[in-house]
Amino acid sequence: MKQVKFILAALLAAGLAWAEPAAAQDSTLTKVLESGKLRVGTTGDWNPMSMKDPASGGYAGFDIDVMTELAKDLGVEVEFVPTEWKTLVPGIVADKYDISTSASITAQRIRSVGFTESYYQLGTVPLTQKKNAERFKSWEDINQSDVTVAVTLGTSQEQQVKTLFPNATVRTIEAPARDFQEVLAGRADVSVTSNVEASKLIEAHDSIMIVPVDKPASPADIAFLVDQNDQIWLNYLNHWIQIKKNKGFFQQVQDKWIPAN
Repeated sequence: MKQVKFILAALLAAGLAWAEPAAAQDSTLTKVLESGKLRVGTTGDWNPMSMKDPASGGYAGFDIDVMTELAKDLGVEVEFVPTEWKTLVPGIVADKYDISTSASITAQRIRSVGFTESYYQLGTVPLTQKKNAERFKSWEDINQSDVTVAVTLGTSQEQQVKTLFPNATVRTIEAPARDFQEVLAGRADVSVTSNVEASKLIEAHDSIMIVPVDKPASPADIAFLVDQNDQIWLNYLNHWIQIKKNKGFFQQVQDKWIPAN
């Protein structure tokens, strides 16, 4: 009986020894290293995280710097794959890219994809034209039947507006158009976006302002999207993020793109 148990234990150990290399071979980490290329899905329309230059086709931003550093540490080239907010999650599921630039971690998204450790937290704020300064001073001022709120399809804010503004009319905008453009054009009274993007938009457009709400809504952690079944890749990325945090890299990138007021 003891001999049988020994044989079974030996077979089990051998099976595990064979299984581990097989899992490693299937991992995105192995595929990236073998191909010499890191494919990064990005929308290119989220200032200051990921911005695409229409003229050159190049990308810049917080997340772009992070992905470039990740590729450098992996010893591979980085390839930015254009996507949209509505296809950000499906792109990971369909293996169109190995990782995406950041997005808010939401209950809906984690049904389909995995997220790395978070490296930044943001909140949602409303934007309106400056001429509406007296009309909109709070969240409740926006939640009225005669108010139209614009939001971009596929963003975390699209999921939030139904809760934030059940009485308002919601206009969903599909990329490459953006919600704030509806406010600029007068087709919507308010748009909602992250506080980091809002701060950049009011710098770029003199006619709009952030509604002075008490505090941002729906605080959310942002992170990078990956295949939820690839624990080897996720484990590598989480350790990489922690190492870079400890060395001050993320703080340096934050100081560059999101300087303190």
